[in-house]
Amino acid sequence: MKDLQLIVNPTAGRGTGERAIPRIERILGDLGADYDLVRTEHPRHATDLAQRAATSGAAVVVAVGGDGTSNEVLNGLMRAQIEDGVRAAMGALSVGRGNDFAFGVGIPHGLEAGCRTLVEGHRRTIDVGRVDGGRFPEGRYFGNGVGVGFDAVVGFEAQKLKRLHGFPGYLVAALKTISLYYRAPTVRIDYNGESVEVASLMISTMNGRRMGGGFMMAPDAELDDGLFDLCISRKVSRRRVLLLIPRFMKGTQAADPSITTARARRVVITATEGVLPAHADGETICTEGKSLTIELIPSQIEVVHQPTLP
Repeated sequence: MKDLQLIVNPTAGRGTGERAIPRIERILGDLGADYDLVRTEHPRHATDLAQRAATSGAAVVVAVGGDGTSNEVLNGLMRAQIEDGVRAAMGALSVGRGNDFAFGVGIPHGLEAGCRTLVEGHRRTIDVGRVDGGRFPEGRYFGNGVGVGFDAVVGFEAQKLKRLHGFPGYLVAALKTISLYYRAPTVRIDYNGESVEVASLMISTMNGRRMGGGFMMAPDAELDDGLFDLCISRKVSRRRVLLLIPRFMKGTQAADPSITTARARRVVITATEGVLPAHADGETICTEGKSLTIELIPSQIEVVHQPTLP
């Protein structure tokens, strides 16, 4: 088995994944990398490929795509640990829409820098989250975060946009969602021994810092501190939502009176009135869920990253 196993989602970034392959192969060849490359063929395929690569002895399994591809690879590596007792490190090359997981763990955006990071091989160990509920009563792992409410609907709407992708697509989807998603559910949120019931526009349970390619949901989050960063937005008027968007872009929303922040290792979100649309790393967990349990598993997986310069 090669040292690097690249798993490419050819449809990522509206076909950017497929178009990037010749350049990736040229760069890795010039760097003398020992690698193999395989394309995904259907949803969830990357999970199976990642588990197979880990059990076959790959040192690093690389997600080439966006947040959805990274999430599938992460789930495959977690499955390899739990079912097969085998650990492999994870890498990523960003060719998707949001690339928030890669941003959070310190993987550079450009292909040249990303490939060089893989070859240099610096590693860090990060926490992993698990969400139970919706389409995944057996649980699904995530690296970046779970969004419930407004930001989940924004993600659903962004996927419908044909001509825009990346942060501009999410921004347009957010503006569209303001007119669509106005019936915020009443939810009970249990964390740190507290139980809070509130009409909530949005609940973000973050391991990383960013969602939607540019919204800093948890600007102070650390992927290895053993805690989620929780951001709860109460129901507000449409005008207030418009005013909050720039704050989320800057990461200054915590100063707004409609926002509550906290840190926790376990969060349970239950809809007492209405339903929960939710995603994990951009992957749909539910569109009309009633209850989600979100737990953090500390120090769970190694990721190849670019160290922060002193």
